[in-house]
Amino acid sequence: MVRYFAFVLAILAPLGYASQDPTAPLGWEKPNSTQPSAKKKVVYRLPTLNSIVCVKSDSCYATLNNTVVESGDRVNGYQVTRITDEVVTVARDSKQWNLELFSLDIKN
Repeated sequence: MVRYFAFVLAILAPLGYASQDPTAPLGWEKPNSTQPSAKKKVVYRLPTLNSIVCVKSDSCYATLNNTVVESGDRVNGYQVTRITDEVVTVARDSKQWNLELFSLDIKN
């Protein structure tokens, strides 16, 4: 009797496996790993201006993302093109951004 039950169980066991996930939506197929994945677009976040320090009128340094930079340096894919006592200009590709410490006018 035990042999007969073991024999039937051995024959019917492979039939218990589903060829497809029963909880998957209708028509869903597992992604093929051999297909090339789409390239992800790299997003560069605009650096955060922390401070500007000018030693003389012609030499200014800025702190972007807690890193001291001068004109010509690169931070997070952006190149620092100009630093004045109020504005830091960064560029990437053909676009430019002006970073200011205080964007609002403060009245006394």
